[in-house]
Formats: sequence, structure tokens, C-alpha cells
Amino acid sequence: MFQTFDTPTDPAASADRIAALRGWMADRDLDAILIPRADAHQGEYVAARDEQLAWATGFTGSAGFAVVMAERAALFTDGRYTLQVRQQSDAAIFEYVDWPATSLTDWLKDALPRGRLGLDPMLHTIDQVAALRKLNGVEVVTDGNGIPDIWTDRPDRPAGTATAWPVELAGKGDETKRAEIAGAIRDAGATAAVLTLPDGICWLLNIRGTDLPRYPVVQCFAVIHDDARVDLFTDPGKFDDLGPDPAIALHDWDAFLPALSALDGPVLVDPATAPHAVATALGDTAVIHAPDPCALPKACKTDAELDATREAHLRDGAAMVRFLHWLDTERTPDTTEIDVVRALEGFRRDTNALRDLSFDTICGSGPHGAIVHYRVTETTNRTLDADTVLLVDSGGQYLDGTTDITRTVPLGDPPHGIRHAFTRVLQGMVAISRARFPKGVAGCHLDALARAPLWAEHRDYDHGTGHGVGVYLGVHEGPQRLSRASTVPLRPGMIVSNEPGYYRTDEYGIRIENLVVVQPMAPPPDGDARDMMGFDTLTYVPIDRRLIVTALLSRDERDWIDAYHAQVLDRVGPRVDGAPLRWLRAMCTPLDD
Repeated sequence: MFQTFDTPTDPAASADRIAALRGWMADRDLDAILIPRADAHQGEYVAARDEQLAWATGFTGSAGFAVVMAERAALFTDGRYTLQVRQQSDAAIFEYVDWPATSLTDWLKDALPRGRLGLDPMLHTIDQVAALRKLNGVEVVTDGNGIPDIWTDRPDRPAGTATAWPVELAGKGDETKRAEIAGAIRDAGATAAVLTLPDGICWLLNIRGTDLPRYPVVQCFAVIHDDARVDLFTDPGKFDDLGPDPAIALHDWDAFLPALSALDGPVLVDPATAPHAVATALGDTAVIHAPDPCALPKACKTDAELDATREAHLRDGAAMVRFLHWLDTERTPDTTEIDVVRALEGFRRDTNALRDLSFDTICGSGPHGAIVHYRVTETTNRTLDADTVLLVDSGGQYLDGTTDITRTVPLGDPPHGIRHAFTRVLQGMVAISRARFPKGVAGCHLDALARAPLWAEHRDYDHGTGHGVGVYLGVHEGPQRLSRASTVPLRPGMIVSNEPGYYRTDEYGIRIENLVVVQPMAPPPDGDARDMMGFDTLTYVPIDRRLIVTALLSRDERDWIDAYHAQVLDRVGPRVDGAPLRWLRAMCTPLDD
């Protein structure tokens, strides 16, 4: 299996490790150090050697950081991890800070009014260090990471094999992409751009890799010049199976920072993603701060990419139908969360196309469903609760696409309160699915549509409504999001998730998620001829009608749900047969009046 169920960290190990860090700090006259959940590429998925936050604190979430001081230590996490961080770390060592509601700089103004703050310049961006340097009385020390000195059995850097990604799936050859990005560099008045995000580099060069689980990228840095040449910094051995390209020069990792000092400016750098060490290496070279030039073109998928990912989603949808039929008909009183995760991965493997999971499956029964990013382990595993709901959030990595779907299903006879909450979440998901909007609208403008049915009842959820998704790349990609924090205008070809939820601590969790793609929309017969956009659904799997309180729905909402289920049956039905097909037909019948 791709997914394992080991307990990845031990909170009891933190005491000795934090004590060792404090000794290291004292030897260097540091008053505090920052430990991010990040690598030099600012990626969500990091190699084992870069799990420094988990090693020091026990917390394994995908976002957060710690501050360690001589007499005080704090863990900063967002609303997705409020419960998880307390389960995985030692409350006798760490205080817990709700971030970003409380920013690091605001917290430091109280905790460290004066002193020396240490950090690793490869793990913090140019913007992050600049913000910290605005703190009065705080000296930022950029050689202040003691973990590599203390972590004696730290794993090696990954060296997975790079492979070519088919141009028929990409829709453009790498020479075309490089020429387009080089043109953007010239238009910006630069001679080169520094690229530090592996997914952007892999998109640019039409390559994929195996350096990281769940994330099919080659870890690397790059410089693309205004004549479309690329210098690629990585382990060159990763490319032994690919033929040489005169426009792409391979260099060892250690050559990256020295190469920057030799560039003639101006050089385009993204201060929101590039390590602070990049700014130091460039020295006095003229720099233009601008977003990574690959990010937006990568987000706006080609027709070929969309055709490919649609096929991947239908294949994955058929696997999900077989899984949900199994869950309905073959589970027993002894079925556990791990049993469910294993079964779902098995149905995806049966497609003979699964390359990896797109993330570890989230499978929470009863109270575990309220832990937004719950990962079942042998320690936490439990049999499925009766008369509640099971939340299953999962996805697959296929050569032709990346999937991400959440379904919440009944276990036994859930009470009306759960069904009511489920229906309110569903109304929010339907509102996003039906939305139409003009050019220039961003995720921050649409996010409230998904929350309005919950807000009306003084309810909410502490995560974004949606994130960008790649095509055989990251299941979380930017710059687009459906979130109050996202001001990036939505453009045709952008894929986002649509996943409102509701969570009641220690009781249950509800989330319903489809992936959708931004598309131009034709006006209705009696509408104005105004250019508008909307969402085309990619995910086709039944939404469990047994949890829907039909009386709460408007006629338009019921019509959308019935039409969606008709499309599910039409598109996925031919891919299943026998008992799963009969189950699918029953689940896709129109809602009762």
C-alpha cells in the first residue's frame, strides 16, 4: 500500500530535543529560534530530512511553525489543526497559538521585545525575513538553525528518477513553454528569473519525479534566461534516463547559490516563495520582485490537460462507486477506519493506473471526523461508530490527472441534527457549483456563497472553501483559491476544489467536495449578452441522498442535485456493472418531493 498507519512521531521525544536546542541557542547567544514546517521550496510535501518541525515538536500537519525560547515555546497552527496539534505535541512544553488570527510578528512583540532571533535562510522566504526585520529591538540572525547539528540520524536528500510527461497530455512542448516564460521575463524588464518551486519547474519542462510521496515532482531549483535557456540545479543522476537537451544545463545542488551571484541583472525573483538565501546570493545584482512567472500559466490548464484530467476523474469516480457500494454492503460491526482506507486504496489500485495517492486518505468515524486532517494510525484506529457519519476525503495521482474528493456517508441511522447540518453544507457546495461571475472575481468574492447557509445558523468552518489542483502535480496548488484570503482573479482553465464543511468537536464531521474548473458560460436565453464565467464539474460520484433533508432545499437546489446525479449515472454508470451499478442507480434517483 501507499498509505501506512504508523504513528509518525512521539510527543515524549520533544523534551530532550527542545532541551538540546536550548543548549545550542545558549552557546550562540540566541534568545529565540524559528522552526517552520517548510523546506527550501516552501512545499506542502517535504522530504523526510526536512520534517524539522515534526522532529522537534511531534506535530505533523502540513502548515505551522514553532518558536523556541529559553523559558517558553509556542506552536502556531491554523483551524485545520486545532485538535491535531494538541494530540501530537506535549502541552507541558508548548503553548498553542491560533494562526493566522495571531501573527508571528504580533506574538513576538510581546514575547521577545528585545533579543536575537535565529532562523535558517533557506527555510524562510524573502518576504518573511523582511517582515521580521521590521520588529523593533529584534536582531534577525540568518544562521540560526540548530536542528541539523542536533538531528544526528537525519535522512539523506531524496534522489528519485525524473521522467518525461507526455506532450499529448500537456498540450504544449517544453520548448513552447520556455519561450513563453522567456517572453514574460523580457516583458518584465529582466534578463532571467529564479525558480524555486518544483511544481512550476516540472510544469515548465514537462517532467515529473518520485522524490516525494504524494507529490510527483523533481526537487530542484532553476534559472530561466530571457533566451529560454534553463540552468537546472539538482542531482544530475536523476536525469540519466532522459536524453540531453542543449537548452537545459544540469548542475549539482551546491552550484545554485554561487550561480546566482554571477547573473547579470535585472533578475526576476518571487519574494513570497524564494528563500531569503537567494536575496543574499544575488547581492547587489538588480532584482525585480514579481510572482513566479510559471505559477499563473501552470494554473490555467490547456484543453489537453483538461481532457486528460476529466478522464482521470471518471476513472477515479468508478473506483469511488465500487468503494461506496462495498462500504454500504460489506462492512461489519468490526470494520475499522484502517479497513476502510485499505479498501479504498484497493479499488483505486484495481484501475491499474494509480501512480500514488494524492494525499493520505482522511477517514474519520464519529468524533474523528471533526479532526479536519485526521490521519488514522494503528494507535488511533477504531471501529466505525453507529448512528453517525463517516467522513472520507481522498484522492489519487494518475498520469493523466490528480483527484480529490470528499464524501460523508451515514453509518446506521444518524440523528436529524446531523442530517440538517449535512444539508446546509450541501447547499453551500451547490451554491458554488451554480455560481456565475464576471472577469476579475476572485476566490474571496465567492467564498461567502458556500458559508451563507451555515452562517444563517451561526455556524462556520475553519478552513478555506477550495484550493487549486494540478494535473499530475500537487493536489494543492496556487495561486487560485476559494478563500477569504485569495485576491487572485479566477481565470478559465483553473481547477479548484469546492469543499464546505461543518465540524462538531468530539461528535462528528461533515464535508462534501467536488473538483470544478473555471469555464466561460453561455448566457441564458433571456439573459444579457455579458461575458460571464462559472464552474464545470470534474468529480462525478453520488452525494449520499439518505442524509439530505429535502424540505430544506429550494427548487433550484433540488434541480441541481437531481441533474448532477443524472450526469453521474450517465458518465460513470458505463464504467461499473453488477451490484455496484444497481447501487449507483438507486443512489442517483431523483430526490423525493
